[in-house]
Amino acid sequence: MGEAQELQLNIIVLDSHEANHQGCTDVPEQPMLPRCRNLNWWVRIAIYMLFVIAGQSAATLLGRLYYNKGGKSKWLGTLVQLAGFPILLPYYCIPASRRIPTTNITTNNIPLKSPSTLILASIYVSLGLLVALGCFLYSVGLSLLPVSTYSLICASQLAFNAIFSFFLNSQKFTPYIVNSLVLLTISSTLLVFQGGDSADDPTGGSKTKYVIGFLCTVGASAGYGLVLSLTQLVFRKVIRKETSAVILDMIVYQSLVATSAVLVGLFASGEWRGLRKEMEGFELGKVSYVMNLTWSAIIWQLYAIGAVGLIFEASSLFSNAISVVGLPVVPVLAVIFFHDKMDGIKAMAMILGIWGFISYVYQHYLDDRKSKTESNNATGEVSKAFPLENING
Repeated sequence: MGEAQELQLNIIVLDSHEANHQGCTDVPEQPMLPRCRNLNWWVRIAIYMLFVIAGQSAATLLGRLYYNKGGKSKWLGTLVQLAGFPILLPYYCIPASRRIPTTNITTNNIPLKSPSTLILASIYVSLGLLVALGCFLYSVGLSLLPVSTYSLICASQLAFNAIFSFFLNSQKFTPYIVNSLVLLTISSTLLVFQGGDSADDPTGGSKTKYVIGFLCTVGASAGYGLVLSLTQLVFRKVIRKETSAVILDMIVYQSLVATSAVLVGLFASGEWRGLRKEMEGFELGKVSYVMNLTWSAIIWQLYAIGAVGLIFEASSLFSNAISVVGLPVVPVLAVIFFHDKMDGIKAMAMILGIWGFISYVYQHYLDDRKSKTESNNATGEVSKAFPLENING
């Protein structure tokens, strides 16, 4: 797979002097994960992973609570996934000197030009519209499916992401990756046979609504996988800058476009007229209604920061894999808080999903060992070619 360039450029900067001595300044393809993983990199990865796993679990449960206690608006459920981005705006007030400095990739000693405003605007608009559509489909799925079933189906986004990354980012399919994708596909497919008969089904046993919820969730998962792959492609081929502000720009502008599109849908559908009545009829009260929506919006933004940050630090497939780590979390919490039933099909789907994720992680473990071995061999060859006594004269 192609790799996100943010902060992997540390490697390029460190290697640039050696490349210049060899008369070669072309930037090679980087590995899935950065080769130089210092303590700061691991801290950033840990923070982003926490945002993704905890944010996804908490936001999904809050969304299910909204629908369980009287919420009905699909557009409002979509809006809270996107509209929290203004909480990130104060970051722009931080002096530029305190941000990560910008470093442009060069080719043949010629700095690559920054993308034009028109190109960037086109990217943000396109990705924003895709995100808006995906979030709406997620809202429909969450409103029509038990939260445990919904979360298990969402695991299929890793398979979709891998497929899109194969075409867009040169992702290589190894036996372990293929095994992971097959298991995740089977895991989601098993839930088709569950139908809408479970007692925790919000559709009341309607087969038609269950199928609609299932298809919408699968479609949203496919869209999410596509957005992640496209985001990585943009980082690698278009933006090509080492600055943390790029993450913020991607989130804010993309969310602005998506939020605008959802607001149009909210007013065009007429659902906005029933929001006051919906708030007054919310079982937990008006204050809880507002707090549910507010915290959902904030938590979804934390999730977005984590997801885009992992793309920037590693890759889209790595980011998606981390989100799948939350696979066993949401169903277990759903059983505790919403009394969802964990029947045999769901349990089997969860086991297959976890197995698929472990298979995927093991492949990265093998890649990491191979990368370290190659790096050590290269260091040894350099040491033999340039002994210390020759360097010291």
